[in-house]
Amino acid sequence: MPDDRSTVQADAGVRPSGGPPLLASRLAPAVPGETMVLRPRLARLLDEAVTRPVTLLRAPAGWGKTTLLASWRRMRQEAEPEAPVPAWVSVEAGDDPDRLWSYLGAALRSVADPAETPMPDRAPRPDELEIMAAALAVRERPVVLIVDDLHLITEPAALAGLEFLLRHSEQRLRLVAAGRTGPPLAVHRLRLAGELTEIGPDDLAFTGDEIADLLTAHGVAVPAAAVARLRQRTGGWAAVLRIAALALRDQPDPERWIGELGADQPEIAGYLRAEPLAGLEPTDRELLRRAAIVDAVCAGLAAALSGDADAEERLRTLADDSGLLHHDGSRPVWYRCHPLLTDLLHRELVRLPAAELRDLHLRAAGWYAGNGRPADALRHALAAGDWTAATDLFVISWPELVPYERPAGVGPVPAPPPPEAVERDPELALACAAERALDGDTGAAEAYLRLAGGHLRRLPQPRRSRFGRLVAAVELTLARLAGDPPPVRDAAARLLATDGGHPTGDPPPVSAVATAAGSSVAGTPGHAGEDADVRAVAGTALALLAFDDGDLTGAATGFAEALAAAREAARPRTELICASRGSLVAALRGQLRAAEELARAALALPACQGWAALLDCGYAHLALAVVALHRNQPAEAEAHLGLAAPAGAEPVPGAVAGWCRAYLRLDEGEPSVGHRLLVEARTGWGARGGELGAWLRAAELDLHSARGDVQTARELAGEPPVGPMTGAAAALAVAAARTELRAGDPRAADRLLPDWTAAPAADWPLPVRLDAALLATALAIRAGDDRRAGRMLEEALDLAAPEDYRRPFRQAEPGLRELLTAHLDSGTAHWSLVSDLVRAVDAQTGQAGGSGAADAAVPPLDEPLTERELTILRYLQSILSNVEIAAELSVSVNTVKTHVRNIYRKLDATRRRDAVRRARQLHLI
Repeated sequence: MPDDRSTVQADAGVRPSGGPPLLASRLAPAVPGETMVLRPRLARLLDEAVTRPVTLLRAPAGWGKTTLLASWRRMRQEAEPEAPVPAWVSVEAGDDPDRLWSYLGAALRSVADPAETPMPDRAPRPDELEIMAAALAVRERPVVLIVDDLHLITEPAALAGLEFLLRHSEQRLRLVAAGRTGPPLAVHRLRLAGELTEIGPDDLAFTGDEIADLLTAHGVAVPAAAVARLRQRTGGWAAVLRIAALALRDQPDPERWIGELGADQPEIAGYLRAEPLAGLEPTDRELLRRAAIVDAVCAGLAAALSGDADAEERLRTLADDSGLLHHDGSRPVWYRCHPLLTDLLHRELVRLPAAELRDLHLRAAGWYAGNGRPADALRHALAAGDWTAATDLFVISWPELVPYERPAGVGPVPAPPPPEAVERDPELALACAAERALDGDTGAAEAYLRLAGGHLRRLPQPRRSRFGRLVAAVELTLARLAGDPPPVRDAAARLLATDGGHPTGDPPPVSAVATAAGSSVAGTPGHAGEDADVRAVAGTALALLAFDDGDLTGAATGFAEALAAAREAARPRTELICASRGSLVAALRGQLRAAEELARAALALPACQGWAALLDCGYAHLALAVVALHRNQPAEAEAHLGLAAPAGAEPVPGAVAGWCRAYLRLDEGEPSVGHRLLVEARTGWGARGGELGAWLRAAELDLHSARGDVQTARELAGEPPVGPMTGAAAALAVAAARTELRAGDPRAADRLLPDWTAAPAADWPLPVRLDAALLATALAIRAGDDRRAGRMLEEALDLAAPEDYRRPFRQAEPGLRELLTAHLDSGTAHWSLVSDLVRAVDAQTGQAGGSGAADAAVPPLDEPLTERELTILRYLQSILSNVEIAAELSVSVNTVKTHVRNIYRKLDATRRRDAVRRARQLHLI
């Protein structure tokens, strides 16, 4: 294949309009190197993108924009040798409109017939633009023009002609532009018109497989874990990965080198300084440097750190134009810097004068303390050496300092406080212990806890009791981090045994303190339940134990009590934990309205928690997904599942999300896909068991039978339980009964179906009880006992209506639709719900409101019903009498009777049942 650069060289060797000759290197990309990695997913993305007028690749330096476009251009040329090669122009700094158009004209001449499409070698006049647009508009195939480094254009007028061509060439010109910042194009107009495809750093980032291919191309072999670590540290940044790949070829231990990868690597540090940082304005670089003292930054925090009133606009620009910051999409928006860039900025921070560094920590501590983030405030107060502020923060805010998720890892350790500071305020040692526990450094936390215990005896009352409570809280934190339930229960009991600071004589029975003091204080009387903070923290810890074990009943009670205490104590962090997890438990237990209320409350809590709150909000969105599933709103369920992704790595939400997706796929007619998702969910849950484990097992059994694999379903069901049936056992029994019904054995199904009307069934989760009721209804239909079926259907509706359940009726066994229709005719207290269900089932099965083709022959009305008649017609579906309808509408009985006579006349009916049936056939109700 000929090198197209030589062709361009020959064509470009003319001085345009007497000016300097054109450089061939600007009219064709460099030939990709041998170690270039093909990335088919991005090639496909570009192939799809050029079906629109404009494609914009925007990312910082080194993200592989030019390499990608060059390789894609070559791939298109190889795939279609006879087709015109996409035109190429590389922009250089200082290009004015005339100089730029001399290259644009030369590039377009290489792919278009100059006789048909005259291309100027300078900025075209308006009449010339019209001629060019008209010539492009009649081309059979669109012209693809690639413009690299578009951000170097500083004069918007330079692209005015190109924008004109894009608007008036009938989409026969396709522009593919790459740049580091936003281009001087009407991006918003293009976006709103649906004419723009945007490709950013997230798309350009190397995936794990692509990183492995890159390392292989450089002759480097490392385990999969090292590849994942390399992706995490580099963020998939192409240039940094190439630097790392080159360096790894000479490393005796590549895996260790990757594990220690940071900005201290000279080549990486040099690249970061020379490329992304060198192009920043001094004020922007200073803002990044100061913001590096925190893990993530929002506009208010950035302003506090820098004193810059324009910090919000600068952060947005750094994220949108330079791509150096990534935001989480919340309100307010929180930004994170690239990990390696953060490393480099940290190294610059530590070289600051001690006073300046201390000032930054104090600014951060002050902002965090004033914005409801005491954990971050404590960390920075200790780093600044402000011992008094750190102690006060811990004493006042200790309930908000309990870590409810696993720490990400041990971070920088603040300098230990001087002995005299701890002697003066032994609570300072507990503050240091809490800070180290928050960071996952349990060894240091335990050392500080022992240090605090040595000061217990000399404290007077009531300070000694308060100190004992604080020690109990730290011990509870350490027990939770250890992950062993019995110590957590013991520590929670010790905390509940404290009295919230009121003098009781001796300190509470706290093991670490008692050991350090050489005394035993077991049996000290306490005032459990009097202090909201104590109840909130201890209750949340115990509820989380039940939650993690899949004990939905215990978790529901625990979260409800802890949430009430957290609200009483005004502790938003604890409230968020309880509301978000509690909403998911409520949704799983079928309390849909309570789940909605709790989830909305969690999502409405202050957003100052930043990135950490995404996990908690993920639980709330997952609860809303479960609610939407039960209400047969699949699109809404899918949307909430997407928003719940941050919580997906946790065991409970991971299992529930898999369960939810499995039933969504089943409802779409893909039982095999649903079964695979359910098996993955059960595998992720492991051997934890509990109610949730039983539910997952019941769901897998259900999906086996839905696929027709009855034998496996029976094996999974096992032997029927003996004795009183719990909700978990009932879920399995109902699934087993449904399996037998699907297998054509209604007697076996009836034998296995638990008694959902018995008193113990009131404690079952509502979805289990409702499924049992509808299965019993289906069995009565099979037996021909319509009266019993109708009675049980009404009881099922009594269960479903308060929570607005829909899915169990939509997905119920055959025969239910006809029973629902007959139920409307015979009278129901839930006529509105039943009418909606009938219409929904009709839409799902393709029926037209009744009996298929028979309904199609129903003649239209000769005289339409009035609005008042339609209103009364809807009431005729119910069991209300004319007197009761009149009372509902606040009209006289004679008025209702007159309207009813008119309804019968217009619908050609002689009684209520016939009128309702005819109205349904005509889709009036």
